[in-house]
Amino acid sequence: MSRITIKDVAGLAGVSPATVSRVLNHGPTVAEELRVRVLDAVGRLGYRPNSQARFLRTRATTVLGVIISDITNPFFTSMVRGAEDAASKAGYSVVLANTDEDLGKEQRYIEVAVAENMAGVILSPASTSRTSIALLSERGIPVVTVDRRLQTAKVDRVGVNNVRAAQEAVLRLVDQGCRRIGFIAGPAEVTTSVDRLAGYKHGLKASGLAYRNELVVRGDYRIEGGRAAAHALLALRPRPDALFVSNNLMTLGAATALREHGLGYPGDIKLAAFDDMSWTLGLSDEITLISQPTYEIGRQAAELLLRRVAGEQFPARHVVLSASLA
Repeated sequence: MSRITIKDVAGLAGVSPATVSRVLNHGPTVAEELRVRVLDAVGRLGYRPNSQARFLRTRATTVLGVIISDITNPFFTSMVRGAEDAASKAGYSVVLANTDEDLGKEQRYIEVAVAENMAGVILSPASTSRTSIALLSERGIPVVTVDRRLQTAKVDRVGVNNVRAAQEAVLRLVDQGCRRIGFIAGPAEVTTSVDRLAGYKHGLKASGLAYRNELVVRGDYRIEGGRAAAHALLALRPRPDALFVSNNLMTLGAATALREHGLGYPGDIKLAAFDDMSWTLGLSDEITLISQPTYEIGRQAAELLLRRVAGEQFPARHVVLSASLA
């Protein structure tokens, strides 16, 4: 005779396996009517949870860890708010940790998540190839990555189509008459940087423009990195007629460099960038902006993580949201 499973209980009770899991683990968000139905189905079927699996579920707290790469970046401020709202609605709390793009700090925070028996972790990895979540996997703590991908593990992730968004920004600049578009890329080991550079190249190719190595300078996703990269591009002769910056903080640095060169935008040079920093730059329609649904990224990441925490099993899910061009 086959063993009774949580899916059998869910089927008899007319609820999801996640609801059954919450009832059995005394979750706070189950309506009393559903709780009665689940317990009735458990009794009728004689269901007995697997002790080891139940231990892995119940030993976790109702705390989610959110480990981000740069707390100074407003992208993450909005993203964390979305995650926190979704977590709070489900009866969970959020603990925030900032790695400063440092692999050592990132690993220490992962160790803290394990030591504190956190229920799950939302992670913006510092590196696509060197970030390790092995400790979390060994303890059965689910992980969802946001913004960036991991090559070292198959986990759920939520982000946007960076390739398409970058390509559309290049096409917009070309439509504005630009033919020599400088690109300030991010770190080579971060997937958003890789994808945005690929989109830049696709945009050039679709416009019949040649890719030129000298028009691409890497930054570090920080303000000063954007300023230094912009200075390098503005020193070229002939000078670029547009700068496309691959994240918001580097855009602030690039804008500083333009002022230091006595250049205005869009009059002297066009400017395009990821993420809306217009409130900081004092801009309105003077910059081509790629706006990401940051709050929604965080909200959906938390909801996906909570499904894993509740015991749902499904192949690694990749949620790709749409960025908008303004």
